Amino acid sequence: MTEKKQLSDEDMARVNEYLSTSIHQVKRKPYRFFVLLAVCWAVVAALGGFAYWFAKLMGFV
Repeated sequence: MTEKKQLSDEDMARVNEYLSTSIHQVKRKPYRFFVLLAVCWAVVAALGGFAYWFAKLMGFV
């Protein structure tokens, strides 16, 4: 199968020029997977601790 071009060469050059301006190039920090994992783990642990405390308070445990 051959792919059709969606944009002409002239339009693609205009798009590349537009995207290369400084407003579209944002410096970002690198993605930190382990920080996200730690935050998720902390939230789940806190909710579990709260549920355990509440169950103990109500006399289920």
